[in-house]
Amino acid sequence: MLARVSLIDRYAARLPVTARTPRLTLGEGSTPLVRSPRLEAETGVREVWLKVEGMNPTGSFKDRGMVVAVAKALEEGASSVLCASTGNTAASAAAYAARAGVRCAVILPAGNVALGKLIQAMVFGARVVAVRGSFDDALALARRLADEGEGTLVNSVNPYRIEGQKTAAFEVCEDLGDAPDALFIPVGNAGNITAYWRGFVEAASWGLAGRRPRLYGFQAEGAAPIVRGEPVPEPRTVATAIRIGNPASWAAAVAARDASGGAIEAVTDDEILDAYGYLARCEGVFCEPASAAAVAGLRRRAKDGGLAGIERAVCVLTGSGLKDPDTATRSASPPIEVDAELDAVRRAIRGGA
Repeated sequence: MLARVSLIDRYAARLPVTARTPRLTLGEGSTPLVRSPRLEAETGVREVWLKVEGMNPTGSFKDRGMVVAVAKALEEGASSVLCASTGNTAASAAAYAARAGVRCAVILPAGNVALGKLIQAMVFGARVVAVRGSFDDALALARRLADEGEGTLVNSVNPYRIEGQKTAAFEVCEDLGDAPDALFIPVGNAGNITAYWRGFVEAASWGLAGRRPRLYGFQAEGAAPIVRGEPVPEPRTVATAIRIGNPASWAAAVAARDASGGAIEAVTDDEILDAYGYLARCEGVFCEPASAAAVAGLRRRAKDGGLAGIERAVCVLTGSGLKDPDTATRSASPPIEVDAELDAVRRAIRGGA
């Protein structure tokens, strides 16, 4: 089977790339848009679609922006990249750096990164440094190190990251034939909601879409600086990917919210975990907890009567459930161990009946 066209080649006319930009790829993009009949029945929305970004090479949406950021760094002569991360950025940066043959350093908040993501960064060969502090502390350090020449910073403050991530909006429009009425998306460092809005605006400008959707972003209640209107010094949530107290793309996210006529709201950890389990059990879609914030937000708005005029909605599931095996283990029922006997196995299958 022939390899898919790289994301850079597929959207070269819509990205800030040149003939000199390396066509770096791990097969990112072209992720599935999966319809959710049970969410449709529950919310009353005629069409609900799940953009399953966990199908990217390292299991998250970060690969879209990272491939462009690392390719541009190569074009500009970089020999190393670095980032701060709650996990997904680290995994993606490490993978694309390995693919490109450059060094990678990642700075993580100690004890606050899900195991699946930490292992990825380590296996891909990154130099992993865990600091006793928050993600915001890690990002401040990474920015200073980049300014001092330690490597090209590939966090979402890198403009090429946003450019790559906007391609997900193009794919949504291509698959649906237009933009949806509304997009529901988790908000952590706020680069992704910024990127989607840019993508929808551009799609409308060159005729791929006839309209622009309302954007509804969702932070975790314990890590909701945009909702509160002030930074959160010690953000807390089970959704580690959005455990960020001072988003780097705060202003751009607020601008996207306002221009789209949408909202940025908070959902509780209980709502996130309920949506996380619901998607796995009822739709067969296993996403990480932060991804489930988008669905938790959709369900909350349905209960509150906040979906007026929305006939077609897309929920962005930003990362794979395999990113966070600890949460999955705590949330799921353990295997039932029995003797290797027919009747014992039958009883176990039937729940002891």
